[in-house]
Amino acid sequence: MKTIKQSGIYRSQIMQLDKLARHNRQGSFRTKDRYYEAFKRFCAFLADHYQLQKIENISGKHLVAYVLYMQEHGKSASTIKTDLSAIRFFHDKMSDPKYRLPTNAELGIELEQRLFAEADRAWTVPEFNRALAAAQAERRYDYILALYLARYAGLRIHECFRIDTATAEKALRENMITVKGKGGKIRSVPIPEHIRPILETLLDQTERGHKLLVPDDKPTDRAIKELQGFLRRERAMIQDPGDDRPLTFHGLRHSYASDTYMDLLGDGMSALDAHFEVSRLLGHERADVTNIYLASVRGKLDEGKEDGQ
Repeated sequence: MKTIKQSGIYRSQIMQLDKLARHNRQGSFRTKDRYYEAFKRFCAFLADHYQLQKIENISGKHLVAYVLYMQEHGKSASTIKTDLSAIRFFHDKMSDPKYRLPTNAELGIELEQRLFAEADRAWTVPEFNRALAAAQAERRYDYILALYLARYAGLRIHECFRIDTATAEKALRENMITVKGKGGKIRSVPIPEHIRPILETLLDQTERGHKLLVPDDKPTDRAIKELQGFLRRERAMIQDPGDDRPLTFHGLRHSYASDTYMDLLGDGMSALDAHFEVSRLLGHERADVTNIYLASVRGKLDEGKEDGQ
């Protein structure tokens, strides 16, 4: 076992675990030992990552974090499921647990890991710059704003087209744009300084109370399709030579996610915390979906490891 930083908290947790184990009469000796060791590993994680004093206070968020932690360390789905069973086994022995633990289905995490290499949709910097140039050539400042918001704030295409004057004014005041995403979930995302000029320009051109990217005489879905059609028409010019991966507007969210993740790691944040922060900024209920957006990061990290060898 790796060195446990919060050893005092860990020892206290094990004392609580031992009390539960002493009164357990269920299961074979092998199962008891397996579950005991699994819960000890969970205690080490809780001590170092959450400084959790009482094991009776474990909750669903701790299980989610632990599953992601195990997946990042290469644990198989069967191992993860067994460890979750062990945690629930001892949780059921607690006389007064603070929370009900969710089932595997309720956790909202796929225990079978996805293949990262199949999900890389991130745009390169030259591709993004060429898309901006194409939009500039057509004087489509609405397209430029949408591209910026997807690339530097991680907005979905429909989130961009929902922005009205009130949302834009608030974003300029707070340097933070607030949008309603899938399922009506509202989130706020920081916006970089270089988005302000184009946001201000379109705000000045839009009648108060109206949408910035949707003319009054045009349905929103049609405006969205026109932007997607623009990208399809310009794809041959935009995309890097020799690259045949799908180049979609949604891929800009992949670029945002991977760059944000790397920036957070560079600022000293742990990989697990950076993962959760990117998930929050993207507006996902299921944290493991973020792994798809971080496909290009895996390649960058692998390259870094090879360079360091």
